[in-house]
Amino acid sequence: MASSLVCSWLTAACMSISCEDSSISMLSYSSTTASSSRRRKRAFVKCALSELSSIRNLVNSCLAFEPCDRFCKSSSNGVFSSEISIGDGSGNICLHHRRKKVPRAARSGEAMSIAVQPSMEAAVKKKPPTKQRRVVVTGMGVETPIGHDPDVFYSNLLEGVSGITEIEAFDCSQYPTRIAGEIKSFLTDGWVAPKLSKRMDRFMLYMLTAGKKALANSGITEEVMNELDKTRCGVLIGSAMGGMKVFNDAIEALRISYRKMNPFCVPFATTNMGSAVLAMDLGWMGPNYSISTACATSNFCILNAANHIIRGEADMMLCGGSDAAIIPIGLGGFVACRALSQRNSDPTKASRPWDTNRDGFVMGEGAGVLLLEELEHAKKRGANIYAEFLGGSFTCDAYHMTEPHPEGTGIILCIEKALAQSGVPKEDVNYINAHATSTPAGDLKEYQALVHCFGQNSELRVNSTKSMIGHLLGAAGAVEAVATVQAIRTGWVHPNINLENPDNGVDINMLVGPKKERLDIKITFVRFELAKNFCRSFLGHFTMLNLVLNEMIA
Repeated sequence: MASSLVCSWLTAACMSISCEDSSISMLSYSSTTASSSRRRKRAFVKCALSELSSIRNLVNSCLAFEPCDRFCKSSSNGVFSSEISIGDGSGNICLHHRRKKVPRAARSGEAMSIAVQPSMEAAVKKKPPTKQRRVVVTGMGVETPIGHDPDVFYSNLLEGVSGITEIEAFDCSQYPTRIAGEIKSFLTDGWVAPKLSKRMDRFMLYMLTAGKKALANSGITEEVMNELDKTRCGVLIGSAMGGMKVFNDAIEALRISYRKMNPFCVPFATTNMGSAVLAMDLGWMGPNYSISTACATSNFCILNAANHIIRGEADMMLCGGSDAAIIPIGLGGFVACRALSQRNSDPTKASRPWDTNRDGFVMGEGAGVLLLEELEHAKKRGANIYAEFLGGSFTCDAYHMTEPHPEGTGIILCIEKALAQSGVPKEDVNYINAHATSTPAGDLKEYQALVHCFGQNSELRVNSTKSMIGHLLGAAGAVEAVATVQAIRTGWVHPNINLENPDNGVDINMLVGPKKERLDIKITFVRFELAKNFCRSFLGHFTMLNLVLNEMIA
């Protein structure tokens, strides 16, 4: 407002002073000759153009808050000249005109100092601090070898049911490993359009069905979906291996002709396409991408999804992981790594974390998806809150491609960072769902790191879901996060099956036994790492106690 008044006053002053000669010329026009009249007309027009340019300069300077000396040059006697540019940057035409001495108060340089001051004061104002948003779990969906529903899945875990069987999807009789955690019966009816289900890789189908099941589990009906702000709903579900079968089939087709290739082979092989298709199906326009960090994939996806909510970029996020690598090239690749168990004669006994007779991990397949939601958003729609996500951290050993650091440095650092970020004391952590893949080196180093961090807690209980479903690669973190949330909900932790002869130095009292155990869970850790400890991640902590929930909702 002040700048507008100053501009108006300066404009009026400029016009009254600089057009003085013009006014005189107009009054004497009738008493001159024709030739002098023409000269006066030309002088008047020139004066008018010059004054119009001067007025425009004054107004532009005030509105743009630019330094006035860019256009005006003052002299010691008070006479100044203004420069204006007409045209584009490639061919400016500069016009100069000199005017009479004017009062100091009318000079635009001084007016500028008055106009700029209020803007500078406004720029230093700071935003008030905002309260950190809280993230809760309101939905879960799974596709696993022992169940396609979170409740069925966890019920089988509690009973010690193993999903490790002989592979039926293809002839693997020539492979030294012929067992896996294979999903035998999988239906997409009602979840995925038939046309898509015939073309998509199974990792995408697992992802789509688990994602939609998580929404159904959270009470997101069609009516609720229509009321959501879909620009604030996102999908972040990753995969370690992607569409291996689609890509492999394309290579086989290419041996005949490129014309035989599936036109969707490239997009359906990429790890992010599952998230993209699910978002298109739901119409969710928030953050949408995938992360692929081998067996830590789900961990990264869940933590990044939570961070989107904490930062206010989304209110709801479907997150997790999916993989379907039980195909010839997938099995053959891991066999070549010498990472798989070869206990073909007794599949259900093959996956045996912390047992001295373990001989490698067992491949699994499936998907796990969590629906994370901002607390107030969940309460507003009356959602059933299963757990609260408190935080987490990621680290890497930076030591060796397959061997863990001898002192477990990466694991310990990650645990400490997760505790600090989450703001919980380590004494409150009394349940850990460990990575424990059944590899000779990895299991023991992980156990030693856990003892280093939590060994003083006599209430601590540790188990491994992989003893029953195998290693689900990029889906492991999310599926085992679902198992952890279910442990919180039910108050029961599932057994470690096949733990018959524990490693030397392993405290059997810390590990859950062959039967399910009752446990009043305070804070839980879900911990995962790549097979043979290539990199480490730590998904911290889900907690849901009745007391905590009552305090949150009150």
